[in-house]
Amino acid sequence: MRSIILFCFILLFTYHSTFHTSVYAEPPKRIISLAPSITEILFASGLGDKVVGVTNFCDYPEEAKKKQKIGGMSNPSLEGVVSLKPDIVVMTTDGNPKEFEERLHSLKIRTYVFKAHRLSELSQAIREMGLALDVKDNANSFAGQIETAINRLKTKRQGTSIINSQRKKILFIIWPEPLIVAGPGTVMDDAITLLGNKNIASKAKTSYPKYSIEEIIHQSPDVIIIGKGHANMQEVSATLLKRLKSVPAVKNNKVFYVSDSLYRLGPRVIEGIEEIADCLK
Repeated sequence: MRSIILFCFILLFTYHSTFHTSVYAEPPKRIISLAPSITEILFASGLGDKVVGVTNFCDYPEEAKKKQKIGGMSNPSLEGVVSLKPDIVVMTTDGNPKEFEERLHSLKIRTYVFKAHRLSELSQAIREMGLALDVKDNANSFAGQIETAINRLKTKRQGTSIINSQRKKILFIIWPEPLIVAGPGTVMDDAITLLGNKNIASKAKTSYPKYSIEEIIHQSPDVIIIGKGHANMQEVSATLLKRLKSVPAVKNNKVFYVSDSLYRLGPRVIEGIEEIADCLK
């Protein structure tokens, strides 16, 4: 009997070691983030003081700007990462090369890969990362806040759907020239759908398709939303909007400029959804 119990214990230990390697015995004290969204989540989970390195694009919260820069998301500096002697490097499947993760493993540097792509996956992914980084309670609380906010927005949408049963057709512009829009599989598309409206680019073949003026005119959006870019978006989109003057969104002054809150799947997505909701009133 004792031998059977011992065998079961060994089997359980082997299973745990093989399939739950993301939960580490020693809580990491030196963390590198390879994505702006990851950096925001780490800070929101109470790990900001343990973050020692971030990408060149990690500019939120303000404290993240003071952290050591290790390059871009797609081309981080291996030397820069190694020099910071991290306990763990947190990566994302959305932008970080798989090859870089393999190089880190070859140097015996631990990694954690954040796998959420969609709004519906965010809270669970935060919980899993919180468990792996030994901030389970903080992560659970943070994830719960996101879920509560999403449920509140859903309830509000359901409450107004009787009054406003006609879904608005929305176009979310990422960049005006060349014209890039938010298509299926994006957080922007998720937000528009959550609010009970229709993204006119939801049937595109890619997440960020190039769109033509003719297609926009044909689909005739009721509202156009333009996200924040590295330039003055009102100036760079002026020519495009002149060409779209026959579209209801332009004719009725339903063109809105919003922040980059929805560009990063992290703490500010709720703010981004609320921004879009304000545009649709």
